[in-house]
Amino acid sequence: MTTESLGGGVTKRRTLLADGRELFYYDDPGTTLGSERSVDARTLDPRPATATMRQDVLTGDWITVAANRQNRVMMPAAHADPLAPQTPENPSEVPSRYDVAVFENRSPAFGPALAEAVGAAPRAEDAPRGLDDLDALDLGRTRTSVGRCEVVCFSPEHTGSFGTQTVTRARTVIEAWADRTAALSALPGVEQVFPFENRGEAIGVTLPHPHGQIYAYPYVTPRTARLLDSLDRAGADLFDRILAFEQASERVVLRGEHWTAFVPFAARWPVEVHLLPHRQVPDLSATTEAERDELAPLYLRLLRGVDALYDAPTPYIAAWHQAPVHTGRDAVRLHLQLTSPRRAADKLKFLAGSEAAMWAWAAEVTPEQGAERLRTALAAVPEVTA
Repeated sequence: MTTESLGGGVTKRRTLLADGRELFYYDDPGTTLGSERSVDARTLDPRPATATMRQDVLTGDWITVAANRQNRVMMPAAHADPLAPQTPENPSEVPSRYDVAVFENRSPAFGPALAEAVGAAPRAEDAPRGLDDLDALDLGRTRTSVGRCEVVCFSPEHTGSFGTQTVTRARTVIEAWADRTAALSALPGVEQVFPFENRGEAIGVTLPHPHGQIYAYPYVTPRTARLLDSLDRAGADLFDRILAFEQASERVVLRGEHWTAFVPFAARWPVEVHLLPHRQVPDLSATTEAERDELAPLYLRLLRGVDALYDAPTPYIAAWHQAPVHTGRDAVRLHLQLTSPRRAADKLKFLAGSEAAMWAWAAEVTPEQGAERLRTALAAVPEVTA
């Protein structure tokens, strides 16, 4: 096991699982855990073969076909939680007690093969040959789905979410996100890194354990490709202008020294809020200690405000949009996009004909109404200090 000191007083420990997947422990500052960690003594099947991507010739999008994901664990009981620390009764994915743990997904959409062999990761036979290769358009085009998918466990507890963590734990997770963003961006063939959290069964979550994921894609995602096109058309200072425009509006819900949270002018979802740093930062690995220190309590308060909108926890997707690895890094700004389909206490917004088929949205809640509701909910949430 190797050990490394990171920012915020976090300690990182690297080891391997029984089938060769990497596992990283990120220890809180002042952790009560010892330096020794248990060895994964399970007997595991070999890792599944890397999936294949197929190009949709009508849009240019690449679709990963990962049949290994069909039989994932679905809402297990606490005694069979695959993200809890291992016990004699529960041969889970994490051998030891932990604060924060990150490991390679056992059923990944991307990887383990890479464009070039690195460590235990094999080289793909038909990896993408760069962005120009991926942009070409023709019938029947396939490539190997190189990259990596990782699971980020926010806590060893069976239930919860990012928003239920302490400030110290949130800061550890942020440090882990930043560290993994840098490491995954350096892998051959990776073009974009995406940390996210799915929360709630209405979103499609299959595990109640507090966790998120990180995808390292072999292409620039369609959403980001549209953003790059907007930057080409509107100018590289677009995010500066967005921030000034939103800060001058009635849609701001939280503001700190380094970050501002707001409901965007053209919000699609009944609950949608963006969190933007005040300076040009391409990804989490480029944030400063001060920015990470402020982000931990501010993000926690935002999530707790979202939960305070209704009597039951709010389902959401918390998506950290980051600049591609090799393009747009001076213009694409790191930002969080948090969305929820919950349009009333007992109603969800479903993406039906217009939105799902034509990508043409209709919003039921005005952004100004959404911001006012969220500010009211945040007013009832105490300042987050622990």
